[in-house]
Amino acid sequence: MNDFLVELGANPAARQAIKKIGLPLSLPQKLKRSQSPWDEHPIADLPVFVHHSKESQLAPYLGRFLGKLGADITIFGDRQKAAPYQDSGEAYGRPTRTELLEDSKPYGLIFDATGIEEPSALKSVYEFLQPWLRPLRNCGRVVLLSRPPESLSSPAAVAAARALDGLVRSLAREIGGKGATASRVVVDKGAEANLEAVVGFVMSERSAYVSAQTLHVTGKVAPLENVPYRKPLAEKVALVTGGARGIGAAIAKSLAREGAHVVLMDRLQEETAVGKLAHELGGTMLLLDLTDPEAPKRLCELFDRKFKGGLDIIIHNAGITRDKKLANMKPELWDQVLDVNLISLMRVNEALLPQLREEGRIVCVSSVAGISGNMGQTQYAATKAGLIGYVQALAPSLADRRITMNAVAPGFIETKMTAAMPVATREVGRRLSNLVQGGLPEDVAEAVMFLASPGATGMTGEVLRICGGSYLGA
Repeated sequence: MNDFLVELGANPAARQAIKKIGLPLSLPQKLKRSQSPWDEHPIADLPVFVHHSKESQLAPYLGRFLGKLGADITIFGDRQKAAPYQDSGEAYGRPTRTELLEDSKPYGLIFDATGIEEPSALKSVYEFLQPWLRPLRNCGRVVLLSRPPESLSSPAAVAAARALDGLVRSLAREIGGKGATASRVVVDKGAEANLEAVVGFVMSERSAYVSAQTLHVTGKVAPLENVPYRKPLAEKVALVTGGARGIGAAIAKSLAREGAHVVLMDRLQEETAVGKLAHELGGTMLLLDLTDPEAPKRLCELFDRKFKGGLDIIIHNAGITRDKKLANMKPELWDQVLDVNLISLMRVNEALLPQLREEGRIVCVSSVAGISGNMGQTQYAATKAGLIGYVQALAPSLADRRITMNAVAPGFIETKMTAAMPVATREVGRRLSNLVQGGLPEDVAEAVMFLASPGATGMTGEVLRICGGSYLGA
């Protein structure tokens, strides 16, 4: 990554000016990203410190799978909560500790805050985290677990649960310089069986650019039994729209790596790129414009003819930008973006729903611009916000078929589009991330792959930002 601000900082006068506006000049920590196939032990042999108070409720569930994920576990707080971890740890050859090894440097810090019912109890979060933030390893993970504030009965409990949100967002900024992330996972009562995949994702290297997030684990979709960790998408058929380049191509590669047969759909103009990638992945090329009135019919015919009438995963990635301030925008620019990014997407999705098999997955690529807005992107931001609304409204109706539907919202991702930005805009965009750098298409792909996996039943109707904790839409 050519870091313009770091180079500019070599000039004393420029360095002083940059410091005055609060931008860092040091090189960002290189993030650890896993590009190998999924493994059932994503945090193998990494030291993870876990804190439980007497009133916390998740020890039986965390204890069941943290050892399986590979963690080297040390229990803090109520030592009686160590029993579930010890049984699991012994089964996987990783005995759980209640005493620290000398010179311990944690990779992960997990605090079970489900027992916190008033703001004064937040002191226990401080007392656990504070001593370990300096020795926290580069690219480490901090995860706070709680119940959703809206599910709590007393105002004091709601205040304490909401306080954790502000704590995580601020902590993510403090530790982002070392490439570490902080996340909050809220768990509905009765949804604990869906927790494993979510914790496994946020603790792993596959969540490298996911920070300052709240992930909501629900029981709306029943958990699957015997979920495979290796090649979880074997024998699955996945459609990726806009799959020729950039984020779409990265998503296609990720799905294919985990066993899916990928149907790469893009416009005729992208024939060379789509054909090359389809050949590389052993997938199927489909040259089709999303806005073609015949697109829904042609897609259904393809899946009827070639894939025995069905598919398992739909990734709605196709999208365009036609940036212009609203006062200067011509009607055709408005219409183009609305048609591609939202109207045609919905039309295709509705046509494919009857062919989506049980336990299917739908992931829509939205944008942080749809959450925070962006100068000159009124119609783009409108479509990306509308897409979030579509996901949230449609997801509940699919739960009976054990189908999940979610959105991802990328922030500043290093693509051809961001490379074409003015230098100053691009550099500031990088710095607004907690991690002091832009994300990569692979970061979006890993989040999509997680949401498309069989184990991700705990998340539906949700929006997962891949922005490093920044609200800059790009």
